[in-house]
Amino acid sequence: MSIRKTFGDLRVRPKLMVLHNLFFLVLSAAAYFSLIPQYKQQVADARERELRIITQVFQLQLPLTSVEGLESYDYREGTAAIVSLPDEARAFLQSNPAGVWKDPAKSRYIFARDPRRELYRRLTIPDIIYSDSVQRAEIALFLVLGGLYLLAVLTLELLIMPLYVYTPIQRMLDADDATQRGDRAREMIPDDAIPGDEIGQIMRSRNATVAELRGREDDLRHKNQMLEMQDRLASLGLMSASVAHEMNTPLAVLHGSIEKMLETAPIESPAHGRLARMKRVTERLRKISESLLDFAKARREELETLHLAPLIDEAWHLVAIDEKASEVSFTNSVAVDARVTGNADRLIQVFVNLLRNALNAVEPGSGKIEVKSEAVRGFGEWQTSIRFEDNGSGIPPEVLPDIFDAFVTTRLDSKGTGLGLTVAEGIITQHGGTISAANRAEGGACLEVRLPVMRQAPVTAGAARG
Repeated sequence: MSIRKTFGDLRVRPKLMVLHNLFFLVLSAAAYFSLIPQYKQQVADARERELRIITQVFQLQLPLTSVEGLESYDYREGTAAIVSLPDEARAFLQSNPAGVWKDPAKSRYIFARDPRRELYRRLTIPDIIYSDSVQRAEIALFLVLGGLYLLAVLTLELLIMPLYVYTPIQRMLDADDATQRGDRAREMIPDDAIPGDEIGQIMRSRNATVAELRGREDDLRHKNQMLEMQDRLASLGLMSASVAHEMNTPLAVLHGSIEKMLETAPIESPAHGRLARMKRVTERLRKISESLLDFAKARREELETLHLAPLIDEAWHLVAIDEKASEVSFTNSVAVDARVTGNADRLIQVFVNLLRNALNAVEPGSGKIEVKSEAVRGFGEWQTSIRFEDNGSGIPPEVLPDIFDAFVTTRLDSKGTGLGLTVAEGIITQHGGTISAANRAEGGACLEVRLPVMRQAPVTAGAARG
């Protein structure tokens, strides 16, 4: 594995730490090789100048014991033994009385002879002073560079990088993790948390991409739901047509036979009453059969913009034929200006079904039914939400997930066929809307219908009576 690949696989923080150290090493090397050699040369030049001056002072034969500032040079004078005079220096000074002997390679002293007093003088070569100066300069340079490095790293790692790099990157990683989990509440990065730099541009681009994908996903889900509903309705239509076809022939024979028997039975006889009841039962069965055949048919109906409140009122008037309706409180809270696009007859059929279900769910005397509306945004268009709420016993939890499936009913009497909500869902779907059911937290059920405000194209609507 190459160094480039290894470095590229590091996370951002370790990668920046490596870059910090490389930068410090390069900066230290550049500072050292640009400053220290130059300083060493200046120190060497100063040493040579000072050494020449000392040599000239020695040659002048001036008294130096009282000269201030020579303490660091360890000035001494006396016999050869006292000043530790080397034999080579003694031979040189004997032959050159006015000369000065110095050889840094052999001795750290310079020597001179005072022929008048027959004494020797010694002065220490100031090498240590200059070498210490260079060492102190090197140490000071590295301390300054190290301090600047630590200050820069702490500032970057504790203030600048977390604020402008690490936190935005972590925010994007958290949002991506939420997207993968399907957590829509946390997958979008808030606008106030997006900076104005290149990272912010990536964040905004990511938000736009996720929003577009979610929009397409919602649209696809909606279309799939509509296709599933159409498949369910088609299957239900075929089944209902088959059942109705099988029922029609024996029902026609039975109904005709009963009518003939009624013509011959005395009106006051018990048989006539039983035959009349049997006739009403066969008529009821024939109506059910007609309803099944009607459900299997499909016809195209033009849609129009409708005011919603009058439709709700009309639907309630039809439901109010039931004596129980007079003992229930009904409130139409739909906004006066609320509008939907649809076929009035078909929508009234849906609303009657939902109101009748609510009426059957509430108790006489204390029962309350209320219809509300509001404008909502869904699937890229404005829709009108119509909620049918009651204070009844609610929908059993085991029934709620499948309440719109065929032949699902919570009523145990003869009024419930289990087709009403299935037919209602089919009509609403054909209108380009949705219908959902839920239990209210305060008790009772809520069925919500969402219909588009504006819809131009005609739809194919199956006629049914739920």
